[in-house]
Amino acid sequence: MTVRVGLIQLDVSSAEPVAERVTRTLSLADATARECDMVVLPELWHVGAFDIDAAREHAQPIDGPLVEALSGLAREHATWIHGGSISELADDGQHYNTGVLFAPDGSLAAAYRKIHLFGFDGGETTLMSGGDELFVVDTPLGATGLATCYDLRFPELFRALTEGGATAFLISSGWPTPRIEHWDLLTRARAIEDQAWVIACNEVGQQPGIALGGRSVVVDPQGAVVAQAGSEAEVLFADIDPDASVRWRADFPALQDIRIG
Repeated sequence: MTVRVGLIQLDVSSAEPVAERVTRTLSLADATARECDMVVLPELWHVGAFDIDAAREHAQPIDGPLVEALSGLAREHATWIHGGSISELADDGQHYNTGVLFAPDGSLAAAYRKIHLFGFDGGETTLMSGGDELFVVDTPLGATGLATCYDLRFPELFRALTEGGATAFLISSGWPTPRIEHWDLLTRARAIEDQAWVIACNEVGQQPGIALGGRSVVVDPQGAVVAQAGSEAEVLFADIDPDASVRWRADFPALQDIRIG
């Protein structure tokens, strides 16, 4: 039995007011949820991954209105929604880049605080604190690990998720155009080396000083690209066989030969 996913590759150009983007995106997520078993949004989509001023201004608590709205959509359509990530303002005043995953009853199945912050002492590192907890959640895709954007460059995170049972990875991202070839290679590499599905949702548009590259992608456990978006806003659909990872690991049991770590 296949699982239909819909990746919403949003335009997050800073020229659009945040309130308007939130309204537009929730409407698009509502429509997409009618067609899918799982909806996936990109990283910091409400403010845009590179707009740190907007991330500071529009940060919300984990029980704030944005999370409530996404929870309501999941519950209304009885579907899984990976709400991408939001700029979270914690009770202690710290900010986090937090991925939010909702079960079909609207409950918050996971709140993953991005571990690897991008910016080399700039960018999101000037606002966000890094998380320290990994999440593997049982979803229709099977055991599903969560990651965000820059995490993709750190294979040890994905290996740890695999050791935690993951057979699929959900990645929300704000990956820029100048390094989009890295995105293409790394999404396939993570799938190949961990023999797992990679479902990676990126965004497009113009942020301060940077263009976002799109190319949201679904990669199967053997590294084949099942579906890929272009460089403009679109909804990418793919049908996933959740048992493909288990079968491939049995047919080609490379993971049992790990000797380091």
